[in-house]
Amino acid sequence: MIKLALALVALVIVASPAAYAADLAVGSAAPAFSLQGSDGKTYALSDFAGKEGVVLAWFPKAFTGGCTAELKSLTDSAADIAAYKASVFMVSFDAPEKNAEFAKSLDSKLVLLSDPKGDTANAYGVSSLGALYAKRWTFYIDSAGTIVAIDKDVKTDSAGPDIAAKLGALGYPKR
Repeated sequence: MIKLALALVALVIVASPAAYAADLAVGSAAPAFSLQGSDGKTYALSDFAGKEGVVLAWFPKAFTGGCTAELKSLTDSAADIAAYKASVFMVSFDAPEKNAEFAKSLDSKLVLLSDPKGDTANAYGVSSLGALYAKRWTFYIDSAGTIVAIDKDVKTDSAGPDIAAKLGALGYPKR
């Protein structure tokens, strides 16, 4: 009976999304996603395969201080970021409508992706506080779908210049 109980516990741990996310690291295949953007379009990782890289800048909550600073920084650095063959998105649990309002409030053209159910956040290991908020982590994914860098120490005020510099340091091609 004890062996059966231990086997069941092990199965739950192995089958949980958090267990998969714990294995996510540089060199891992990026988990697939298909998420609605603040512009009303749906974006999937597969849309970019073989064409350009993807940057997912996870943020906790629209209209909060740190997230506002991060979006403002990315908006201010849009030209520097756009010089690289990478699509950059901010991503949160917020509804698409709320993310659209958030982007509009700062006159940002950056697309914010919505993951209201948290499935993609779980796959990336960024769920926090029982899937109420995302951790502020940024994932750099190359055009082959491989994670080439993970920033777990995002500075909200300099997120835009930091992403542009990291794209250059990682050797993302210029447009």
